[in-house]
Amino acid sequence: MSASALPLNASLPLNAKIYIAGHRGLVGGALLRKFHCLGYDNIVTRASSELDLRDQAATRLFFETEQPEYVILSAAKVGGILANSTYPAQFIYDNLMIATNVIHAAYLCKTTKLLNLGSSCIYPRLAPQPLKEEYLLTGPLEETNRAYALAKIAAIELCDHYRTQYGCDFISAMPTNMYGPGDNFDLQNSHVLPALMRKIVEAKEKAAPAVEIWGSGKPLREFLYADDLADACLFLLQSFSEPGPINVGTGRDISIRDLALLIREVVGYEGELAFDASKPDGTPRKLLDVSRLAAAGWTAKVELREGIEKTYDWYLKHRAASA
Repeated sequence: MSASALPLNASLPLNAKIYIAGHRGLVGGALLRKFHCLGYDNIVTRASSELDLRDQAATRLFFETEQPEYVILSAAKVGGILANSTYPAQFIYDNLMIATNVIHAAYLCKTTKLLNLGSSCIYPRLAPQPLKEEYLLTGPLEETNRAYALAKIAAIELCDHYRTQYGCDFISAMPTNMYGPGDNFDLQNSHVLPALMRKIVEAKEKAAPAVEIWGSGKPLREFLYADDLADACLFLLQSFSEPGPINVGTGRDISIRDLALLIREVVGYEGELAFDASKPDGTPRKLLDVSRLAAAGWTAKVELREGIEKTYDWYLKHRAASA
């Protein structure tokens, strides 16, 4: 345990009052499934229509009223390359306000522990691969998601400085690219895996001869099933208390081209995949070094093909509400 680490709780009591910020999102939904499955029955949630976490006064009133013992900050404005490039002001403002308000309110209300969830996009665009936690702030960010990344870096800094100055047990986990049931399949602002899945499913149903895919297909990406992240979150709440980010991923990556081929195989589409190299690729490679978390005792369990199959089944059943 480092000098700035805090004593750990032996376990997370089943009656602990846990606030999941962002419970309607991909990660938040997985967290709800995980905690309910294990018998946690004192979960607090609020939809964004009920509580705007960008509103400092409303956020503080919520914390004063509910007094959550544990907080998982998974609420965020998220999106793929197109959304990040189109709405950078919204991405930095919304995410800065959410993080600042929740973290400060948790401090004021003496929350026992807070887990801040970020993103692997916090690391420099051309950092050595795989990405180690110590590479943070060592080089320029990927321009297409710089606004979002800066807000997530600020949240890590907030947690670390509240730990240093006030002794708060606030930790930050940086997941790799997430996917799974409850994902966003809107082609205007979704991430690459659900976007590919929707395009390929619709091409199959229309008997289209080809599917157009942004970019060259060469970039390498790592993907983590949402329920694996939920499992990691519980592990970190129980077993980790140190400053700085800790990576959460599989430690394995795949090219976008091979990912598209795998989705095509799962979906059963027989048409061609047409890659448009005139569109931006984003970061060439983004693979997390997960050795620190593995050494602490946690590794991912769901293989990519299995996760894609489960996500595909969910999408077919729920796409009317997801489109």
